[in-house]
Amino acid sequence: MRITVLSGGVGGARFTRGLLALLRDRLSDGAGGTTAQVTVVANTGDDLWLHGVRVCPDLDTLMYTLGGAVHEEQGWGRRDESRRVSDDLAAYGLGWEWFTLGDLDLATHLARTELLLSGVPLSSVTARLAERWKPGVTLLPMTDSEVETSVETVDGRTMHFEEWWVLHRAAIPARAFHQNDVTVAEPAPGVLDALADADVVVVPPSNPVVSVGTILGVPGIRDALRATPAPVVGISPVIGGAPVRGMADACLTAIGVETAADAVARHYGRRADGGVLDAWLVDDADAAVVEPLRSEGWRVESAPTLMTDVPATAAIAARALALVDRAP
Repeated sequence: MRITVLSGGVGGARFTRGLLALLRDRLSDGAGGTTAQVTVVANTGDDLWLHGVRVCPDLDTLMYTLGGAVHEEQGWGRRDESRRVSDDLAAYGLGWEWFTLGDLDLATHLARTELLLSGVPLSSVTARLAERWKPGVTLLPMTDSEVETSVETVDGRTMHFEEWWVLHRAAIPARAFHQNDVTVAEPAPGVLDALADADVVVVPPSNPVVSVGTILGVPGIRDALRATPAPVVGISPVIGGAPVRGMADACLTAIGVETAADAVARHYGRRADGGVLDAWLVDDADAAVVEPLRSEGWRVESAPTLMTDVPATAAIAARALALVDRAP
């Protein structure tokens, strides 16, 4: 079984960890792994240069989570982290107090930057870093190009997405999101093949606007998703009218989409109607949308979708795959 996942950071990483637990249980290779092949295409719109190093928040969250090194309470960053370097930079009056790099995390960024500056593309750098963490998946950036997301706010400011998200907690209403230079970007090597050759494609409960939406904004990826012979199933990032994590509601509001499980499904759209999904899994709290969506032609079911722990997340993955007849 070949599974391709289009992922943002925390939500996508936790879902993929549950997916791998499911596959290890049902498609074991006898050595603690799985015979299934999982490829994760990660959003890189959140990436930025900070202190002279290249920071890739979603790639690192996936790498640390799947590699067993993530700070579980935060959902991002390294466990057992320290911040001596950031504190010392602050003593010089430098750095952002709202976006500090831990000492262990900084080593990852330094390694990435050294390789990038030597001419190695981000996809190859990511593969090199993943050799250490052994995430159990092929981890790909959506593109090797620098495609950073900026936010245009209703009060006329433009800022990097991370400033809007982390410093302002998305409290300043956004008018639009822009991915800089996305029109000249190309999918990273392996991305289009991972979609074309998949047995199933999964869109996990990641932010539909600035995570999955950013991936789909890279020329060629949306078309490849529409054209793949594999079924495409999504899991709602909204439960009971609220985002599972973060401030995705602020992003949806900015593009005129209601924060509701059925509204997000229609935002993605059915492939039969020119969209990108074949099936949609919602939480039991949103069971009332199942029949209306079915009447529109959707393959849709409800189930508990809150990722409380790895076994619960594995069960969510199982329901999503069964929904498109790809149960392992």
